[in-house]
Amino acid sequence: MIPLSPPFALFVNHLLAQESWARSKLQKHAGKVACIDLQMFSLRLQITGDGMLQAAAGEAAPDVTIRLKAADLPLIAQHREHAFSYVKIEGDADFANSISHLSQHLRWEAEEDLSKLFGDVAAVRIVTSAKSLLDTVKQTHQNIQENLAEYFLEEQPMLVRPAAVQAFGSEVNKIRDDVERLMKRVAKLERLS
Repeated sequence: MIPLSPPFALFVNHLLAQESWARSKLQKHAGKVACIDLQMFSLRLQITGDGMLQAAAGEAAPDVTIRLKAADLPLIAQHREHAFSYVKIEGDADFANSISHLSQHLRWEAEEDLSKLFGDVAAVRIVTSAKSLLDTVKQTHQNIQENLAEYFLEEQPMLVRPAAVQAFGSEVNKIRDDVERLMKRVAKLERLS
């Protein structure tokens, strides 16, 4: 398996190098190890004395473990402000809070990095095109979901609308009550005969 912790640490360190507030937040946790467990693989990262990341050496128990399902990654990407509601956290709560704060506020300025390689105008166009492509992908995804839902609700009923479930439940309750009343009448008639 390809070790993913070093490249991930390099990318995050690139972001941390541009944000002194983020490095100072991590410096409080120097020496601590975080494990991000994605079921298929895990990232083990250690905080250095200068608030940067490095791949954690050894198999020592991490100070915090953040477990998440790979299936939740698209939801986390769409709703970064609620990212930690999709994860299970074990260990140092203060360290986990610092990681959560960084995950919500640390941003990659792609345009700035690309301008160093391609120039300002090209960087703006690349980022604009990438955002447009991402919006198109999101809209296509939304359209596919809506079309599938409509298909499975209307044309090939495999799903049921909540109102239909509620109406069915009400009918079942009414029939149950009617049967109970009938059973009481039968029992009363049996006692009279």
